Amino acid sequence: MNKKITAAVLAAALTLSVTALAGCNSSSDSNSSTASSNASSDASASTGALEKTSFNLGHLNSTAHLLGFVAKEEGYFQEEGLDVTLTLFSSAAELSTGLESDKLDVAFIGSVPSITFQSKGHDLTIFGGAMTNGHGYVIKPQFVEGLDKWDVSILKGRNVASVKNSVQDAELQILLKDKGIEIGQGADKVNVVYFDSQKDAYNALQNDSIDAVSAYSPYTSLAESQGYKIVYRCSEEPLLQNQPCCRQVASTAALSKYPNSYKAFERALIKAYKFTQENQEQTIKDVKKYIDIEEDLIKTELYGGYGTSVPDPDKQGTVALKKSIVELGYTEDYDIDKLYNTDIYKNALESLISENPDDKVYQELKKHFDEFE
Repeated sequence: MNKKITAAVLAAALTLSVTALAGCNSSSDSNSSTASSNASSDASASTGALEKTSFNLGHLNSTAHLLGFVAKEEGYFQEEGLDVTLTLFSSAAELSTGLESDKLDVAFIGSVPSITFQSKGHDLTIFGGAMTNGHGYVIKPQFVEGLDKWDVSILKGRNVASVKNSVQDAELQILLKDKGIEIGQGADKVNVVYFDSQKDAYNALQNDSIDAVSAYSPYTSLAESQGYKIVYRCSEEPLLQNQPCCRQVASTAALSKYPNSYKAFERALIKAYKFTQENQEQTIKDVKKYIDIEEDLIKTELYGGYGTSVPDPDKQGTVALKKSIVELGYTEDYDIDKLYNTDIYKNALESLISENPDDKVYQELKKHFDEFE
């Protein structure tokens, strides 16, 4: 299987009311309650019963997150016994906060911010994938006028809008480093101007002071339809091919506490992936309900070969990306194994294969997982 398979802001404060209990009975009651909770969790795990059925899924304004859209629209979450609410966020930082405040159960977060959050001590675990590749940079047409071809060097001397702590920013730095081009001000450098979200960065392209901008799907196709020129798509750069982009992320504690519910969630996404491979027209319509752009642009992003949304955790690819951004000085090194769970996906996929042993899509997913786990 081809390995290319790499805003409203939720701002609510979680107020905890803690009642102080005194005396020996408080300790006894607490221990009893903990033991009861653990016993209940163990019982659920042994029977396969869902520990919880209400899930909140956070996503960005991106076609990359179609597995969640399709699972919702085609009823796969409901089939698995889950009531899933999808909420749009504008940045990875907001998604991380949503997980840590228990406002979200799952979030689709870019691989680079997922890694940097983990390296800084956030107890968040990657347990699945959402998209590989699918991003790049675009530039105003006057800067490539008269040229037949160009590469990232076209950005020298330009002001480029991007998002700090993003896959797009890390990839640009990788390519510039390979070309010996420094980041900074000057005719031989690239001046990167950072914004809080991809939407804000893209909108900045309307300003005279900004010459080019980073773009994840669907912004690349949208920009091209508006007359901007593509500097590069990461899927076409040898150094960036098969780059894991968005990951499925949850709090480490929640994954441990609700294993059956997360397995059900993953089963729904795997079913959604199968649907996207066999029903392109309806997939595009499902995505359009969440990303309201022209259907032909959605089709380009989903099926144009520039990126693929797959639920596989792709641990090898993410570990390789971590090594690259640590070498860039983007973040500190750390033990990613402690915060990477591939068992949920493995168990979910195996359960679907046991129910559908001859399904070609599931068998291809298994082959990929066995090779790149």
